[in-house]
Amino acid sequence: MSYLLRVVLPDTPGSLGKLADALGSVEGNIQSVDVVHVFESGPDAGTAMDDIVVTLPPHCLPDSLISAAESIEGVQVDSIRPFSGTVDRRGQINVLALVAANRRNTARAMEELVNALPQSMTAGWAIALDVSKAATRVAASGAAPEDDSSNPQIRGVESARVLDPETETWIPESWALLDAALAATPIGSTGIVLVVGRPGGPDFLASEVEHLGNLGDIVGAILG
Repeated sequence: MSYLLRVVLPDTPGSLGKLADALGSVEGNIQSVDVVHVFESGPDAGTAMDDIVVTLPPHCLPDSLISAAESIEGVQVDSIRPFSGTVDRRGQINVLALVAANRRNTARAMEELVNALPQSMTAGWAIALDVSKAATRVAASGAAPEDDSSNPQIRGVESARVLDPETETWIPESWALLDAALAATPIGSTGIVLVVGRPGGPDFLASEVEHLGNLGDIVGAILG
C-alpha cells in the first residue's frame, strides 16, 4: 500500500536522510519526494514542507510511518493518506505539450490536463467546467465526483483561490465529501474553470494555489 506523507522538517543538511532512515526502519520504502514549500519567515522559518510517497508491506500499519517520522527531532507529520503512484509536478511539462498539441480541441486538451493533475498536485481529482453560460463539465478525472447535471453557479473565481464548502453554498455536496480540500482557477479567458479536490485534505497551501493559478494562465494562453 502506498501513502502520501506530508511532513514539516528542518531545512538543514541531513534532515531528509535522517527521515528516510526512520521510515526505512519500519519497512517504509520511499517512492518519491517533492518539496512543497520552504518557510523563510514567520513561526515556521527554517523549515520545509515535503510530500513523500511511501509504500508499506501489507502487515504494516500507516501509523508506524507517523511514529517513525516524528521520532526525528524537528519533524512533524502534517497529514497522511493513501496515494497511488508518485508525485510528479515536473510531469506537467509533458501535459502542457499535450495541451498545446490539442489546442484546437479544447475538450481533448482539458482531458489531458485533468487526468494529469491528481498526480502532479497530490490531489484526488480534477474537473474542468465551462462557466461561460452554465457550469457544464468539459472534462473530469477518473476519481472525480459524478456529474449530477446540477450545473453549479460558480462564483468569485476570477483568480486562483481556495474554495470553502462551509461558506460557499453553491459548491455541490459531492465535491466536499470526505472533508475534501478544494481549490480552483480560471483557465485564462477561455470561460473554463478548473477545480481540484483532495478528499481528506490536507488544505492547499498558498504556494500550491499560486502554482495552480500559474498553470491556469499558461494553459489559457496556449488555448488562446
